Amino acid sequence: MLIVGLGNPGTKYKNTRHNIGFMAVDYLSGANSIKCSNLDFNSQWGRGIICEREVILAKPQTFMNLSGKAVKVLSGFFHKESEDIIVIYDDIDLDLGAIRIRAKGSSGGHRGIESIIEQLGTKNFPRIRLGIGRPKDKTQDSRLKTQEQTGDVADYVLSPFNSEEKTVLKQILDKTKDAIDVILKDGIEKAMNRFNKTPLTLPSPPRGEG
Repeated sequence: MLIVGLGNPGTKYKNTRHNIGFMAVDYLSGANSIKCSNLDFNSQWGRGIICEREVILAKPQTFMNLSGKAVKVLSGFFHKESEDIIVIYDDIDLDLGAIRIRAKGSSGGHRGIESIIEQLGTKNFPRIRLGIGRPKDKTQDSRLKTQEQTGDVADYVLSPFNSEEKTVLKQILDKTKDAIDVILKDGIEKAMNRFNKTPLTLPSPPRGEG
């Protein structure tokens, strides 16, 4: 199984919301003692075992919008069919902490997924969408977004998680690890039934704070 987390390379983007896919791969790497020290195939990657199955963990180094180039090279070299590629990435249309697992589907407007679909020539690959939410007080209806609001969203996804969100981030990554375990052991349908449910919630601020 090839497990790919999407993000942008470089320290500038390291802790941003758009890089939660990279964070998930780093978390899987640490939890399963898989060193992702290889730098080729347009990716940083490593090979190891999760739930008694051989996996390749990878972070494309092509920047988000060209993620498909890295995935195509990796899948070709390791002889992985699209059904054996799990892509983990951020989704602003899901509340922070929500996870949605799908066996296949459209890009939903995500540029990284668009690139992968284009390069692989198929939408039939599993994916795990990790909710990062939208900027507060902005419309959820994309038909009503102004150019200014679109800019706000771009700034938002490329900004770091705030202190409150960081308390939930560890739970999100742990939940993602559990989802990968279930997919590898029991299949994607069981993982969908278990994890496509209620999102984690941010803790309430202490009394006296706005």
